[in-house]
Amino acid sequence: MNCCEELDVRVKPVALRPGIDRRTALKGIGGAAAIAAASASGIAQAQALSKVKLAFCGQLLCVVPYEVTRERGHFRAEGIDMELVYTRGGSAAMQALVGGAVDYAGTAFDVAVQARSRGADVVRFASTGRLPLFALAVAPKNRDTITSLKALEGKSIGVSGLGNADHALAVFLMTKAGAKPDTVRFAVIGTNLFDALRLGQVDAGMVQEPALSLVVEAGGTALVNIMDIEHARTYLGGPYEFMGVAIRAEERDRRLDEMRRLAHALTKGLIDTRTLPVKEVAAALPKELVAGGDRERFEGILEKYRGSLYPESVRIDLDAAQRAVDTLDAAGLLKARVDLSKLLDREVVGG
Repeated sequence: MNCCEELDVRVKPVALRPGIDRRTALKGIGGAAAIAAASASGIAQAQALSKVKLAFCGQLLCVVPYEVTRERGHFRAEGIDMELVYTRGGSAAMQALVGGAVDYAGTAFDVAVQARSRGADVVRFASTGRLPLFALAVAPKNRDTITSLKALEGKSIGVSGLGNADHALAVFLMTKAGAKPDTVRFAVIGTNLFDALRLGQVDAGMVQEPALSLVVEAGGTALVNIMDIEHARTYLGGPYEFMGVAIRAEERDRRLDEMRRLAHALTKGLIDTRTLPVKEVAAALPKELVAGGDRERFEGILEKYRGSLYPESVRIDLDAAQRAVDTLDAAGLLKARVDLSKLLDREVVGG
């Protein structure tokens, strides 16, 4: 189950950009012996770093805390030499974890739930996103007629795929509002829904950013925007567990110290993501992710949503996780009942 936009980008670790360069740092040491000692210390430190691979869904707003954590040096400060592996969606990241190709997987929560329901022995121990990256947008031609979820009955809604998170959320939102989702024609369009909405090929659609901003600029409206924490409280009941990190359950005890250090690094990265000047946050992202894009638009989107999307710490909110499971269950997408006490390991960073 893939609820994130797919990007074919693989980014290797990049050199940390420290506050002062090496030449400046060595000026005050003086002498060849001191320089040699400093070099030896640096080599020892590098050798002490744990090499770790973390595969994750490459949707741009999901990526931000991880890249900020790496670029700001928080992984290295915790003794971790982190390689972030971009994959084609969260399902691919989870498959890489289950198959042993990587050490950790960062995915949307529904991917972890689905994997567990199908028998994958994985545990989730850290959260980096507390809202789904979707909004239910109305096409410009329907902005005056579709003003409620009930008004979607008998209409067409574009989704990335049947069984994906956007489809599940649309069904859940309509059901909770007393509307009948079985009267809707769900059109499978993929991740690029903007043109279908702009041209009126569908009446509404589950979109991400920047598609939402573009639809609104074209004259459409956001009927429900669950990237906004206030809308999430109104329509979902509160935060909704989304992006986070999982590990193979069999390795949990052996890697517990590393898991805690990774979680601590990500917590510092989340704080930076929420509080640094937005241009500094955006600058932490690899150029491949924004090449050809509108950086100014992205910075505006990040500024608008970062307080809603990203939690203050990686501690998992059990109520938020249950909301996500309830959504999947309401949409009939769970193969088997999932025991959250086995999927969620809240002892790593505290419950």
